[in-house]
Amino acid sequence: MIAFFAGESGADLAAVRSALALHQAVFPPVVVTELLSVSNIDDELARVVRSVPRLEILDGYWERAGDLRARLLNRGLKAALSDTLIAQSCIDHGVALVTRDRDFRNFVHIAGLRLQ
Repeated sequence: MIAFFAGESGADLAAVRSALALHQAVFPPVVVTELLSVSNIDDELARVVRSVPRLEILDGYWERAGDLRARLLNRGLKAALSDTLIAQSCIDHGVALVTRDRDFRNFVHIAGLRLQ
C-alpha cells in the first residue's frame, strides 16, 4: 500500500488498484496495524486503510499461527511474528497476499500461502 500511494508501478500495484476499485480488497488485521503505525502516514492512505474491510480472526487462528511459525522456525526458515500472523489470516480465508516482501515465500512452500 505504501508503494501504491507513493505512485510506484508494477503488476502487484495494478492488482491493488483493481481490488480497491472493485471493492474486493481486504486486509489482515495485522496489516491495518502496520500501515497505521507508519510515522509519516499520509491522511489519504490512513483513510483508505480504515475503509478497507478486514479479514475476520477465525477460531483457532492463534494456535494455527503458532504451529505455522514453529514449522518454519524448526526448518531454519525466517518467520517474523507479524508475517506469520498475516500469512495465517490469508491462508484461513483462502485469499492471495499481494506483497513485495520476499520473506513470505517461505509460507508458500510450507503452508500453501498464495501470493500475487
